[in-house]
Amino acid sequence: MKSKILLQATMPLLLAILFAFVAAAQEADQYRQAREQLVRAIEADVRATSLYLDKEQLNPRVLDAMRKVPRHEFVPQEQLSAAYENRPLPIGYGQTISQPYIVAIMTDLLKLDADDRVLEVGTGSAYQAAILAELVDRVYSVEIIEPLGVQAGKRLQRLEYANVQTRVGDGYYGWEEQAPFDAIIVTAASSHIPPPLLKQLKPGGRMIIPVGSRFLAQQLVLITKDQDERSITQQIMPVRFVPLTGTH
Repeated sequence: MKSKILLQATMPLLLAILFAFVAAAQEADQYRQAREQLVRAIEADVRATSLYLDKEQLNPRVLDAMRKVPRHEFVPQEQLSAAYENRPLPIGYGQTISQPYIVAIMTDLLKLDADDRVLEVGTGSAYQAAILAELVDRVYSVEIIEPLGVQAGKRLQRLEYANVQTRVGDGYYGWEEQAPFDAIIVTAASSHIPPPLLKQLKPGGRMIIPVGSRFLAQQLVLITKDQDERSITQQIMPVRFVPLTGTH
C-alpha cells in the first residue's frame, strides 16, 4: 500500500521530468534542423559569389563547424527568433554578430589546421571564436568593449569551449605574449592593416581583415606572410563591418 501511495505522489514529478526531457529533445532537433538550413543557405551564397572566392565550395570542416556551433546561444534574447537567419544581428554597444556566410568564408580563407593557434581581434558575442575553436588547437580573442568581453568569456566557459582564451583590450595591438600566430582574423574594419598584427603573424601564416572606413567602401583583404616575412595582400570581395575602435 505504501509503495502505491508513494508512486501516486511521485507520478506528477516523473511526468514533469518526462515532458521536460521531450521538450528539450524537440528543441535540440529544431535547432539542429535550423543549422542545417543555414549551412545550405551559406552554400548557396558561396556558389553565387564564386567569382570573388575563386571556388564554389568551402572546406567541409568549416561547414561542419557551422553545423555544430549553436548560434542561438550567441545572440541576445530579443534576437533569438532570428538566430539562424543568414544575416548579421545587433548584440548591443553598436556591435553585431556577423552574417554566418561571412563567418564561414573568413574562416575558410585562413586554411586552418587542427594544431593551429589563432588570434581573433573583436570577440563580440564569441560566435566566431566558437567556430574557430571547433577547428584549431587554441584561440586567443581580444575585445575592446569590456561588457561584451566579459559576457563572451562567461558564455564560452558555460558552453565548455576550453580551448578559447579571451581578454579585454585593444586588439589593434594583438596579444604579444601569445604570439606568433598561425592565423589572425579581424572582425571589424580598419582603415589600414595594423603593423602589430603583421608582426605577430608567423611566416607562412594568413590574416583576414576588412579594410576601409564606415562610410567608404570596405574590402575583405587576405594577407599571406611568406617564409622571408614578406606580406602578400589580396582583395577578396566588398564587405560592410562595424569599425575597429581604439586610440590608434
